[in-house]
Amino acid sequence: MLLKDELSKRSISSENIFYLNFESMQCEHLKEYHALYTEVRKYAENVEGRLYILLDEIQEVTGWEKAVNSFRVDFDCDIFITGSNAHLLSGELATFLSGRYVKIPIFPLNFKEYLDFSKHNPNESKLTLQEHFKNFLHFGSLPGIHDVKWDANCLNPYLYDTFDTIIFEDVISRNNIRDTNLLRRVVNYVMDNIGNTFSAKTISDFLKNQGHNLSSETVYNYLQMLEDAFLTHKVSRYDIKRKKILETQEKYYLSDLGLRHAVIGYRDNDIAGILENAVYLELLRRGYAVYIGRQRGAEVDFVADKNDDRLYVQVTYILTEDNMDREFAPLEAIEDNYNKIIISTDSLININRGGIRQQNIIDFMMSE
Repeated sequence: MLLKDELSKRSISSENIFYLNFESMQCEHLKEYHALYTEVRKYAENVEGRLYILLDEIQEVTGWEKAVNSFRVDFDCDIFITGSNAHLLSGELATFLSGRYVKIPIFPLNFKEYLDFSKHNPNESKLTLQEHFKNFLHFGSLPGIHDVKWDANCLNPYLYDTFDTIIFEDVISRNNIRDTNLLRRVVNYVMDNIGNTFSAKTISDFLKNQGHNLSSETVYNYLQMLEDAFLTHKVSRYDIKRKKILETQEKYYLSDLGLRHAVIGYRDNDIAGILENAVYLELLRRGYAVYIGRQRGAEVDFVADKNDDRLYVQVTYILTEDNMDREFAPLEAIEDNYNKIIISTDSLININRGGIRQQNIIDFMMSE
């Protein structure tokens, strides 16, 4: 609908915009590719100039890829499709459309968008910026939380039900998983270890110690399913000196922190991983490819690449005299001249040490 509004703002006539939402019963007769193609063809015959075809929840149409490929061949058109990740994953897009598409990932709200949404909820509008950010970390940034009464008794059930729906529809049903208990144990392990490096074998060994027999291969498959459902993001390690990606001991971050806290609870002593998760998602939103940096045995939280640019990021809760050298050292050991920053919750300091600067995390989130 935002695309539709944008096209109208660009003075494109409504006659040139063809929109359908296949969750509507009004489209029930079009949920087969022949019927859909016939409907669009009839419409296109009466349109002058380029046709803009917008199809929402396209996975509801049987054989939809045949109709979409035919539109591209037969009409002067731009085609926009959306779909649930339970039915329409990137691997399937590559198969169905043979690379003739541009994928636009949709993330939960960034902090600035979160603040815009909060203005319309009376329970949030009077909060300070710091209170908003605390809630942003605690309850996540799915747009729907701003339609719910702003207290944990309402928000947590909403978030847990959202998580449960994704697990059931996008993971369990899609992959025909029988032992759902073990899957949920894997999910809980990942949620409990954001910011920590581990492997499928690490989880397999952990579960075996608890009396559950689950092979490393099965755990690996479960981790891939969670990624495919966009619940988690795997972040590989990158050897900065040797300039190569390492194949073991990745980190996993959650697509939304609110889902994590609804499932395993919010704990203040997890703040380091929580802050890392929030910064990681922000880097993704800004179009960076993100890795964990390894430099002479030390870890750099994030190596973020975009086009020919690179940004090194270290994330810490608070900079003190006791940890300052430890936080700066991995960045100081890097011998190139790309930008390097340390992100923390400190708001009253503004350190610049050898060109490596400290930035408050809220300022980082609010910057361009």
